[in-house]
Parts: sequence; structure tokens; C-alpha cells
Amino acid sequence: MKDIDFHRHTIAVLVDNEFGVLARVVGLFSGRGYNIESLTVAKVDEAQNLSRITIVTTGTEMVIAQIKAQLEGLVPVHKIVDLTIDGPSVEREMALVKVECKGEKRVEALRMADIFRAHAVDTTETSFVFEVTGNRDKVKAFVELMEPLGKTEVCRTGIVAVKRGSGTI
Repeated sequence: MKDIDFHRHTIAVLVDNEFGVLARVVGLFSGRGYNIESLTVAKVDEAQNLSRITIVTTGTEMVIAQIKAQLEGLVPVHKIVDLTIDGPSVEREMALVKVECKGEKRVEALRMADIFRAHAVDTTETSFVFEVTGNRDKVKAFVELMEPLGKTEVCRTGIVAVKRGSGTI
């Protein structure tokens, strides 16, 4: 049997900022059994009332093509860009990581945060909340290193991405 070749794609979608649009986009994925690895959405244009949805998904090239074609069929969609194939792009994710520790573990948590350029955005005598930003591998590595130091909670934003150089969505 031939191996199925799955690819990870980051897709940016410009949509009207109106009630039910996000539900329709998510429904498109769930109704067809497509997976969403990451989903971020925010209003990006006040004047035109537009939001940008960034979706990270995986699938065969045929599935990715189907996803993009079906997204284009949604009425409030203005533009779709597959940042994975449309040239180089910059991807970032942010996480808040709560670590409860004392003594040497506290010192080590601060040392690791410094190496990863994470910032302590909250601190008490027994805990830190670190903010770390970077590509998903960096964020994942930081979270994993905080585990033995007393990680108690993690909240991640999901991927945001923009095309490098000239041109916009």
C-alpha cells in the first residue's frame, strides 16, 4: 500500500466581520472531517469591517486544494492565501506558561526563560507566568523544559502568519 503524503499548510482567509462567519468556516472543516491544528481570528480592518482567520491544517495536496476551493465558496470570504506555497512567510505563536516552584527550580526557570527570551509577566513568591513568543517549535520546547520545573498551566494562542516581503492578503 502506498504511503499517503500529508502536508501542513497555513492558510490566511480575509472575511467579513459578521455573526456566524467563523462558525461557517469551522463547520466546513468539521463537516468534511478535516483537522484544524490551529485557528486564530481577529478584526484587522475597522473601515471595511474585515477579519483575518489564520488556519493551520494538514492533509494531502488534494485535500488542501479542496479546503481552499470550499472556503472560496463561502459568501463572506474576500481572499484566501496559502502562505505555505505562496512564498516565504513569518509564523509566530504566543504562550502563557505558569510555573510553580521554589529555590533552585525558581532560579532555573528564570535562566531558561532568559535563554528563550521569555518574559515573566507575573510573579509571586511561589510562581511565575512567562510569556514566550516564537515559531511553534520554540514554544513547544519552552513548554517541555518548564515541565520538570513545575509547569502547572499553559495557554497558547495558535499560529499567526504574514507573507514576507511585498504583497499582502
